[in-house]
Amino acid sequence: MELYTPILALALIATGFAVFSVIMSAFIGPKRYNRAKLDSYECGIEPTPQPVGGGRFPVKYFITAMLFIVFDIEIIFLYPWAVHFDAMRLFGLVEMVLFIATVFVAYAYVWRRGGLDWD
Repeated sequence: MELYTPILALALIATGFAVFSVIMSAFIGPKRYNRAKLDSYECGIEPTPQPVGGGRFPVKYFITAMLFIVFDIEIIFLYPWAVHFDAMRLFGLVEMVLFIATVFVAYAYVWRRGGLDWD
């Protein structure tokens, strides 16, 4: 248990600092709210009016976000493979070719369906 004592101490200090910061910002922070401060900020231009229900986002934004996630996960799996390539030999090569082929099929599918077009 004594091996985990520094980790536990660090976690307690971090939690204490976070709680202290949130509580103190509520007491010390400025409380001058006005209409401009409560308005949403859109890079210096006038905010566009939003519908009452929140409006609908095009699905293309979500598909693009999921594509980024898929390719980020692919990179996460490729990095350890590249580091230990010499230890895995032929088995590692075959497994990674299958993995990359699967991701490439998904990429080709999205490309053919027009998921990468920004128009």
